[in-house]
Amino acid sequence: APWTSWSPNARSQTACGVSVTKTSKERRERRAKGVRAKMHGTAEQPRLSVYRSNTHMYAQIIDDDSQKTVCAYNTRMKDFEAGNTWGMEAAEVVGKKIAEKALAAGVEKVCFDRSGFKYHGRIASVADGAREAGLKL
Repeated sequence: APWTSWSPNARSQTACGVSVTKTSKERRERRAKGVRAKMHGTAEQPRLSVYRSNTHMYAQIIDDDSQKTVCAYNTRMKDFEAGNTWGMEAAEVVGKKIAEKALAAGVEKVCFDRSGFKYHGRIASVADGAREAGLKL
């Protein structure tokens, strides 16, 4: 189809004879939607949602019942002390800081939402850092 363009990150699919291009972002969002359909954060066990960009890590603890963010931390905060913002060490620091904030807010146990990313590398480092700081995943 003339309105689609080829991208090295895209996978082409055919639906009803029309070629539809899916980007890696669209595929990740589809995976995340499937995970979130089965996962629901409550006041007793909120959801720890993690997002990874090329240069930063973001984490927030969400109570889906009241639709409120309990606490959040990312590598763009002023009190972030690690050297770089994109490595495994930075991800572990984000996990430790979000766990400290969660424990201060009275949250001890969370369910881990990897947001469609593989549980590997920086995503796993956030979870490991949160466990080290005393949060139960």
